[in-house]
Amino acid sequence: MPTTKNIHLKILFSILLLSAFLSCDKKKQETSGASENPNEIALISVSHIGGTLGEYTIIKVTKDSVFAEKGATVSRTHQKWTSAISNDTWKRLISSINIKDLDDIKSSPSQQSVDGIDETFQIRTPKKAHIYVNSFADTAHYKQLQQFKEQLDNILPKEYK
Repeated sequence: MPTTKNIHLKILFSILLLSAFLSCDKKKQETSGASENPNEIALISVSHIGGTLGEYTIIKVTKDSVFAEKGATVSRTHQKWTSAISNDTWKRLISSINIKDLDDIKSSPSQQSVDGIDETFQIRTPKKAHIYVNSFADTAHYKQLQQFKEQLDNILPKEYK
């Protein structure tokens, strides 16, 4: 009798385990099919962090929303702002960014060590994440990021510009 119970438990466990693996496989296939274009921008983040008071401003933009936060670590202040954006607004924001040119943009050394503020850009596609620190020094390639910031300023509240 105990041997029969063990066999039934082993079979039941095997069936449950197999169904779990198969359901995970199906989800993985569905997720991989969701990304239509591997060079399509999924997220752009701009942050300004540093200074003597530990100030920070972080802005994240996706196809459907903008999230901004700012504060200072010394005074322990923190503010957040979130807003939905339209597809037209998203297209206007990313219109200046050329995916093929992103690998040409160069970063510069951090300025935080001398109480400076670092500007960091992060541009994510399903294929790659591009991260730049103080790329404004690269005058030849920074123009597209500057144009993005100018478009972003049109939708942000005054206190996050």
